[in-house]
Amino acid sequence: MSSFLRAIVKNDAMKTDPKEIYGWRVYLLACSACFGAMSFGWDSGVIGGVINLDAFIAAYGLGSKDDVATANLQGNIVSVLQAGCFVGALAAYPLTDAFGRKFCLMGAAVFTLAGVAMQAAASGHLEPMYIGRFISGLGVGASSVINPIYVTENAPRAIRGLLTGMYQLFIVTGGMIAFWGNYAVSLHLTGAKQYIVPLSVQGLPALLLFSLMALCNESPRYLARKDRWEEAKAVLVRIRNLPPDHPYLQDEFQEIANQLDYERRLMGDASFWTLQKEMWLVKTNRKRGLLSIVLMICQQMTGTNAINTYAPQIFQNLGITGTSNSLLSTGVYGIVKVVSCAMFLLFMADSLGRRRSLLVSSVGQAFCMFYIGLYVRISPPANDGSVPGAGYFALVCVFIFAAFFQFGWGPACWILVSEIPAARLRPMNVALGSATQWLFNFVVARAVPNMLATVGDHGYGTYLIFGSFCVCMFFFVWFWIPETKGVSLEQMDKLFGISDEERLAVTEGPKPDVTKVEIEEHSNKSDNRSV
Repeated sequence: MSSFLRAIVKNDAMKTDPKEIYGWRVYLLACSACFGAMSFGWDSGVIGGVINLDAFIAAYGLGSKDDVATANLQGNIVSVLQAGCFVGALAAYPLTDAFGRKFCLMGAAVFTLAGVAMQAAASGHLEPMYIGRFISGLGVGASSVINPIYVTENAPRAIRGLLTGMYQLFIVTGGMIAFWGNYAVSLHLTGAKQYIVPLSVQGLPALLLFSLMALCNESPRYLARKDRWEEAKAVLVRIRNLPPDHPYLQDEFQEIANQLDYERRLMGDASFWTLQKEMWLVKTNRKRGLLSIVLMICQQMTGTNAINTYAPQIFQNLGITGTSNSLLSTGVYGIVKVVSCAMFLLFMADSLGRRRSLLVSSVGQAFCMFYIGLYVRISPPANDGSVPGAGYFALVCVFIFAAFFQFGWGPACWILVSEIPAARLRPMNVALGSATQWLFNFVVARAVPNMLATVGDHGYGTYLIFGSFCVCMFFFVWFWIPETKGVSLEQMDKLFGISDEERLAVTEGPKPDVTKVEIEEHSNKSDNRSV
């Protein structure tokens, strides 16, 4: 595995760090946590197809697919999950600091499963559907905060982008499975089974998240923050696959200790108000917090989740007729997203870097959105179902758009938001970014059905609006986003403008060398038995 990584990942850390740290445990930890992300992708894919099934429309009294009132009701059903996600993301910040990353992820899985059960059992009643989607949203939103933190704090620096970006890969994989599931039920099932089966099966990622996280260790950086130094080093020894006295492990552990010491000397104890002051009154922390918020706003204003959720309807607007045909096109769209995201994580995240990936992604997405919008405006799909050559290229642009999103704005935002903050501000920073993402996801999910119905014929203005946002995002990245590939978490302060002299002014004086802590094997501790 290490030889393969050295062939595809091009950064300084990969050249110097020992090959033993790229063992199977770090990949298993990342995959286990990322099943929380799959829950969101799966839900978006399922609900986007289900609300277009005739059986669901009849059971829930949605009326005509082209009716504005129906568009409003569809928007409500879809967006209530995002409302729950917003609340769950904000709640996750204090909870993950109090109870740890591992157990909060398991708790999030329980909420998701409870909500899925209510959706599947709603039986045509909107009230339990709304409540179930909100409860599921609490779990999905909490996972969206804790998952990147957990993976980032366990990942070796050279492949941190690859492992943290797996969050996005699991989102699109869940969506792809859901898309093809919708297509399968539209062909092989009839009646209420068409929507009950996909609504039930979407609980599988949450079940896997709970089961696998029960076997995983707690984050070593969380344990260090709680002054559980022996456990922290024992976990680090295990996931890095190195002996306790190895120079690389000693250096990483000392960096963790130095960073925590600096932060504690700077602002004192980590009470809620102390952390708020540290976030908003320290210039470099405020800058990173605001960058995280704006990054997540930009991610949603690309329009990607509008296409993810309403893909069947969008394909119909572009001339693909029939529910099964539009669901088939959506399934192909899901495959494109998975393949392109995997290519980004393997060949771009830690080689090309975050900044350049975002720039390239902005240009590609803007072109696709403008072309689709102009095509729909100038040569809208014919009522007889025929699609001209320009129309087929517009359909291809939907797939190209998906690929460009996965080359940058999809995974890179989650990577940046989870890696740029200071260690003890990371949960708050990711919570702010994630809550912002869910808030604007909610806005987009609620607005798009109405935009497609009202902003010009076939909703052509919708695509032009999103294309304009993509142009603005290019300039935002150009002027404000630095490159972080290969930079250790503890060196982010320096990257964002804190000099060594400033750090020394805060940390002058003796401090303990925690690498001298004598580590004992505690065979009865679950952290040491976990993977």
